[in-house]
Amino acid sequence: MQSTKIHDVVADEFSQVNDHILSQLKSEIPLIEQIGYYIISNGGKRMRPLMVLLAARAAQSSQGLSETQLSGAVKMAAIIEFIHTATLLHDDVVDESDMRRGKKTANEEWGNAPSVLVGDFLYSRAFQMMVNVGSVPCMEILSNTTNIISEGEVQQLINCGDPDTTEDGYLKVIQYKTAKLFEGAALCGAVVANASTAHQAALQAYGMYVGTAFQLIDDVMDYVSTAQEMGKSVGDDLAEGKPTLPLIYTMKHGNADAQARVRQAILTGGLDHLEQILSDVRECGAIEYTENKAMEQASLAINAIKELPESEYKSALIELANAAVKRRN
Repeated sequence: MQSTKIHDVVADEFSQVNDHILSQLKSEIPLIEQIGYYIISNGGKRMRPLMVLLAARAAQSSQGLSETQLSGAVKMAAIIEFIHTATLLHDDVVDESDMRRGKKTANEEWGNAPSVLVGDFLYSRAFQMMVNVGSVPCMEILSNTTNIISEGEVQQLINCGDPDTTEDGYLKVIQYKTAKLFEGAALCGAVVANASTAHQAALQAYGMYVGTAFQLIDDVMDYVSTAQEMGKSVGDDLAEGKPTLPLIYTMKHGNADAQARVRQAILTGGLDHLEQILSDVRECGAIEYTENKAMEQASLAINAIKELPESEYKSALIELANAAVKRRN
């Protein structure tokens, strides 16, 4: 995703976020720092912390942010990235992933136990940082957010191997496990900026819609992108028996053979018929259907913030929503 221009409008704040992240990774236990630095410095688009900064700026574009509000936004952005990174560490263990962003996953490099434990460290450090910010509303938002993310991950685990998972069931999972943190990022940005209740609600909705669009495209990429483009192995979702929307659509609209192949692949996991299933998904219109769903979500996101005052920050939020559905990595 090309987002240089989006970052430019909050370049100074974004630099502060990165500095704050690095300062908060410090620990007396060298392995914690080693794994923490490895995964946090391993590329990534930093979409969620970026959303915090843009939401805070867009919510108060007419009068600007005070030093206290700006400091709060920077710290909240770092907190969001810590929570996100903790979920990545745990997800890679659960999914038995061996590659992320083109590099070995932490669990592949150091093993499952260190990865889980460092993920726990990042979660707990995030809540230490929240106490330092001192925003009770943000603590409530993110405590609820992390709880819902966990529920989404468990539900996804339950859905693995279940070819009868519905589209609604799939959407609920991605709203819980992925979109909820985007929602929390946008809402916390608005909260630390002391935005009006209406602007908080608008940005909260924006975050949920963008996060949903982001995950829909992520699931599309498993069937249209190369491993080099994605930074992970092609067919990972299929190998894990995850019934994502492209597969759910294929089981409903593909020909009889395609439906049977996909159903069996979800039931058993594995990549025995990967190339044929990739062809099945592409030929039945599943990619276009899922991409259209993502574009609908991006449009809803943009519409949600229409009442925000016009500014370069609002424009960047609009560009961010569009970029979420145009990306290929």
